[in-house]
Amino acid sequence: MEKTRRMSKIFAEDGKSITLALDGCYFSTKTAGIDDAIAQLPKMIENGLDAVIVTYGMAKTYESSLTQVGMLVRADISTRVFDPNVPGTTRLISIEDALKLGADGVIAMTFPGASSEASSHEAAWELAREADKWQMPFMCETLPYGYAITNEASGHPDVIAAGARIGTELGADIIKTRFSGESGDAKIISSAQRPVLALGGPKADHILDYFKFVKHCMDVGAKGVAVGRNITQSDNPAGVVAGLNVMIHQNGTVEEAYEAYHA
Repeated sequence: MEKTRRMSKIFAEDGKSITLALDGCYFSTKTAGIDDAIAQLPKMIENGLDAVIVTYGMAKTYESSLTQVGMLVRADISTRVFDPNVPGTTRLISIEDALKLGADGVIAMTFPGASSEASSHEAAWELAREADKWQMPFMCETLPYGYAITNEASGHPDVIAAGARIGTELGADIIKTRFSGESGDAKIISSAQRPVLALGGPKADHILDYFKFVKHCMDVGAKGVAVGRNITQSDNPAGVVAGLNVMIHQNGTVEEAYEAYHA
């Protein structure tokens, strides 16, 4: 089996994806809204949701709720879950584990420039190699200097671009990474040479601000988003997906997205 079929579960026919990150319990105790968002999956799928990122346990607990959406299983977990900066990760599941769950892909982080750089690169490479054996798409979440933006370099387009390319060189089929919001973000796309999904980032104070950020990411060449809190902690999760659908799959404006959010 080629990766093409599984990639088509993650990306729509236009090659773009609205992916909902529900894997926060592996990295944080601040996970309000995740279970409530899962209850709203049917409406979100109707509004254009393409895929979800889940933990191993979530894939089992909510199996019946995940049958109509592409599913990537998180293969790594924080080594210190009570530290919101996620100082390091460790590998958990195998590709065979993910296949038994019916996954369409797997995902893991790597931290170029961080103290845990070597171990995170090694884990990502091993996962990519195993994924190739089974024709399973591997999404590499490349986060320079660590999970959070802790210095100027970690949020700079040139640095993010270099980190994205490392993910590609490690064998990723898809790159998930942060964007700075600056015009230089186009370098991230050209450097990655793979479909890039924009990391959701900190929860926006106003949905219009988030939509403006997403529109910027799409304008510079992103193939969509992989977003958690800006959906799960919204008062209107299905509305956020509807707005994202307008911009990502319909090439609409921020204003049209905002209208869809309120529809």
